[in-house]
Amino acid sequence: MPQSIYKPGLHIVSTFSAPVELLRDAVYCRELFDGLIGELGLVKVGEVYHSFPQGGYTAIVALTESHVSIHTWPEFGMATFDVFLSSFMNDNTEKVRAFFDATVAGFRATVTNRQEIMR
Repeated sequence: MPQSIYKPGLHIVSTFSAPVELLRDAVYCRELFDGLIGELGLVKVGEVYHSFPQGGYTAIVALTESHVSIHTWPEFGMATFDVFLSSFMNDNTEKVRAFFDATVAGFRATVTNRQEIMR
């Protein structure tokens, strides 16, 4: 049986450092992500933002194209972040990179680890 040539899309996973106030501000993150989702023409189908007592938060936004997530540790000045968009109907590679770059800029972050996985 021949293998399919379909490639699901680009997934970027990263760790970055950022100002503590942004790593504590889930409302700011929601506004940033919602703005990017709108600008890039993506479709949100669900979301969870959860703040922890020590000030960090986790956020996962489900998209028809796949997802974006962030987990923050303000006590360590760091976050983990990932974005994956399916390329089922359209090649979303550049949208993944744009979402990543805008998130890094929005958090005034310094990327300490970045991996691109072509799924």
